[in-house]
Amino acid sequence: MSEHVNLIQGQGTSAQAWASSQRLAALPLVSLDELIAPGSRLAIVAPHPDDEVLSCGGLLAQLAAKNVPIKIVAVTDGEGSHPHSTLWPADSLRAIRQRESRTALRCLGLSAQRIEWARLHLLDSKVAHDEPRLRAHLEQALPGCSHVITTWRADAHCDHDVVGRVTAAVAQTTGARLYEMPVWAWHWATPEDSRIPWERACKFQLDEQTLARKRLALRAHRSQLLADPSTGAAPILTERTLARFSQPYEVYFR
Repeated sequence: MSEHVNLIQGQGTSAQAWASSQRLAALPLVSLDELIAPGSRLAIVAPHPDDEVLSCGGLLAQLAAKNVPIKIVAVTDGEGSHPHSTLWPADSLRAIRQRESRTALRCLGLSAQRIEWARLHLLDSKVAHDEPRLRAHLEQALPGCSHVITTWRADAHCDHDVVGRVTAAVAQTTGARLYEMPVWAWHWATPEDSRIPWERACKFQLDEQTLARKRLALRAHRSQLLADPSTGAAPILTERTLARFSQPYEVYFR
């Protein structure tokens, strides 16, 4: 884990607390065409097989109706989510989490045939050890994509940080428009937190149908929703966590 991992503790900031944020309320609204212009080719670089749904599931649901070409670069297989578990061993999780990811995307209206997958199979929670390999993969995967979305490089999760940083560097060389998405920041940050780059943030509103699709997709990640009696660990995606990602908006850093 990264030096920032100590920020990801406890129950985190509630969705209700974020609802009172003046900074969040003041963010400029962007339309679908402003985010991803017609004729674009989009790549999403996701450290784990749920990050693309957690933070941009609503956007994906709306793009599904537009037939926008989408490439998903799955950096890890998410096999490290349940350390020492006999219920969810790493070898099983590799396959389980890939299936969950495909199911979630179908909930958003995206069939497997409409997505170009690039699975890198880097080790979960150890992506920084393979940074040169990550960059080499992205240098092959991202050319031709006009827009790239990835996790925020200061999200305070070891994999999210390195994936965000390396993706940003490669996107700059290809000329793609980059958006970073906060994931764990919703947990550790506070509603008026100066560590959040509010000055380059924008808000994408989700209508009721889109939000319903996203909420259904979130529930597809079953391995992350259940407690683990073999280790005593609580669910990774608790109801409190899900509530943070079930708001009628998504936030992107430009």
